[in-house]
Amino acid sequence: MTDVIMPQMGESVAEGTVTRWLKRVGERVHRDEPLLEISTDKVDAEVPAPSEGVLVEIRVAEGQTVAIETVLGVIAKEKDDSERMSADIPADAVEAAATATQPIPVEMTSEELRLQRSSPVVRRIAREHEVEIRDVHGTGIGGRVTKQDILGHIARRSSEKTTTADVPPAATPIERSRLVPLSPIKKKTMENMALAWHAAAHATTVWEIDMSRVAHLRDLHRASYQERYDVRLTFLPFILKATVDSLKAFPVLNSSLENDAIRYHGEVHLGVAVVLERGVIVPVVRRADEKNLLGLARAVSDLADRARVKRLQVDEVQGGTFTVTNPGVFGGLFGAPIIPRPQAGVLAVGAIEKRPVARDDAIALRETAHFALSFDHRIVEGSDADRFMADLKQRLQEFDETAL
Repeated sequence: MTDVIMPQMGESVAEGTVTRWLKRVGERVHRDEPLLEISTDKVDAEVPAPSEGVLVEIRVAEGQTVAIETVLGVIAKEKDDSERMSADIPADAVEAAATATQPIPVEMTSEELRLQRSSPVVRRIAREHEVEIRDVHGTGIGGRVTKQDILGHIARRSSEKTTTADVPPAATPIERSRLVPLSPIKKKTMENMALAWHAAAHATTVWEIDMSRVAHLRDLHRASYQERYDVRLTFLPFILKATVDSLKAFPVLNSSLENDAIRYHGEVHLGVAVVLERGVIVPVVRRADEKNLLGLARAVSDLADRARVKRLQVDEVQGGTFTVTNPGVFGGLFGAPIIPRPQAGVLAVGAIEKRPVARDDAIALRETAHFALSFDHRIVEGSDADRFMADLKQRLQEFDETAL
């Protein structure tokens, strides 16, 4: 028997909703064949079958929201296992599983239809805030009302009430305060961040890097990349290419601790943080060490675009061996991010701006940025971290144009 579980689609994702089963109980499935569709606050995805066999049980019906790692269904590998499993399942469970994949009846009212297209979590929030779900515009699959939809509706309603209401002139700070319960996703994020912080010996080194050559090459080739490849050439692909090459030169940064041993990963699976309206997700560029600058630019653009419309696949948000994040897009000088488990390091890129620097006993303007490497000091020595950063700095300041 093989359990089909609700996957974790990103570190901050704590739950998911089954939106559609693609197979019925009793149907044969092949390994990696799409088995069901799920929806989370950050990603809508197909879950592949973890093994070949017969789907003998559906434990979570369409529309239900459950925590990650919950068993959604069961696949029996052999016919005998299937028959044995069927004999152990109560009749009411079989009936529930059979109806789990039935289409929505056409005679349903619009209110019933809207309720069908919302998760139990959404309906609970609606009850707590006295919201009619039929009044909320759904942006999910098939018009489904997501958690963001209803929370946004509540926030807008509260804002409108605040705008139109008369505020007492003697209002105190206590009267203006709000107590907002933690959502399951926020709780999971807090747990993951705390666990990651305590799981590694965090240390950070910060380097200022002159990005003038990269800026020149970007300006020189930006139009041709757009015209020939339909790719927007930004600073990020240059940074990723240099990072990958430095990781190959210093493989201890592309490693992880496993019990009493260090695993040096043979390939670079590069996590790249993408900012969404609903938070941050880190899709993974698989085998980034095999891609040139154009390949990295295409991969990042594709992953970011699909992340923003919740179209990433399960394996595209898992298995990273090193991570790059870019808080500089918000203007920050640099940051010291928490290292994602079980990776050995994460690189944060600060704002790339023109700054005065000393060159040949004179002051000149150069486009520079502060790069901060957070590393696990249990695995990576400080000297290795600084050698890695020195190598990265040289690669960016002397970027090889033949890589374009």
